[in-house]
Amino acid sequence: MAKRDEKERPGPIGFLAIDKPVGWSSHDVVDAARRWLGTRRVGHLGTLDPLATGVLPLAIREATKLIPFVDQEQKVYAGTIRLGVTTETLDGEGKVTRTHEGALPGEAAVRAALASFEGEIEQIPPMYSSVKKDGVPLYRLARKGEEVEREPRTVRIHRIALTSFTLPDVGIEVACSPGTYVRVLAGDLGEKLGCGAYLAGLRRTQNGPFAIADCLTPEQCDALAANGELEARILTPAKVLPLPQISLSGIQARRVLNGGAIAAAEARGPYERGPQPALGAKFAALAPSGDLLAVMELRPDRKFWPLRVFPPGA
Repeated sequence: MAKRDEKERPGPIGFLAIDKPVGWSSHDVVDAARRWLGTRRVGHLGTLDPLATGVLPLAIREATKLIPFVDQEQKVYAGTIRLGVTTETLDGEGKVTRTHEGALPGEAAVRAALASFEGEIEQIPPMYSSVKKDGVPLYRLARKGEEVEREPRTVRIHRIALTSFTLPDVGIEVACSPGTYVRVLAGDLGEKLGCGAYLAGLRRTQNGPFAIADCLTPEQCDALAANGELEARILTPAKVLPLPQISLSGIQARRVLNGGAIAAAEARGPYERGPQPALGAKFAALAPSGDLLAVMELRPDRKFWPLRVFPPGA
């Protein structure tokens, strides 16, 4: 890994999707990617708890500036919820706080309870989370035995389905908005059923445009990096960004590199054959080579102005 005071070796910008293994933190994956690729400019899109596995997208080099433009509105998880037991962390790591005595609910009751969570719901962030209270992460307070009031957050459950039913475990698949805590969903399900529950396992199968099929394991990354082949697996920004594209000529590209604007009437793109874009619309501007050169915004003067510029070889 490049040291802070060393010039980092150049390389492609883009995204790398990792299948995070159990026991690794999201930051562990970032550190490994810095070693694989010889750059400190690595960021992740959406934290996963150490016990969770699955899709963890990484932004590489200048692509860290593109994270706000990546569509992450929908995340999909496959989870296992264990009924009849409640823990202080809402997952299998925490101390058991309550054990249900008596029969567990049947499949029909579980299906009905799950369906009640679809749509917009409010969640209270768990104490064992990275949410901050007066600048201090909640998990640090929780480790001291403290519990503080937390403001509820509105999240959206796009879809939730029962995938298996083998008591005391039930399998679920949930598609949800960013910021959703599946651990909290498990705890709330237990409360609704009256028996308590915790999240026994979680795997993220999709994060916005990244699916599990796009992912590499750390072992695969180790082998590819050792052979100098990992950078070829980086997904280009043009493949990931949900933005319509405009193509720039050589003269226009040089103008954009210098911070200049391009008149909408001069740009080439799909909108030429359809409705004119609305003011504030954002576009991915491609250099003559086909590489992403800038993210641009249409402003009231009917010009595309650069918001982020990516010089070749940056």
